[in-house]
Amino acid sequence: MMGILNRAVDTKKSLEMIYVDGKGNMTQRKICVVEVRENQILAYCYSRNQVRLFSKDGILSVYPWKERKGAING
Repeated sequence: MMGILNRAVDTKKSLEMIYVDGKGNMTQRKICVVEVRENQILAYCYSRNQVRLFSKDGILSVYPWKERKGAING
């Protein structure tokens, strides 16, 4: 996971992330990583249209963003 997050900072490529927040809510988000910290990542969240801080412990899965034909991405 750390490799893809660090590469995303350098390449500015968007990622897709499955995330569980502190209340147990699971979401799927498109993000652009700004900074990788010890226990958190700072990333622009396209769902919220703002920079957000995400706990690394809450990241269930992260992978390169892939545009899907016929799908609505956001």
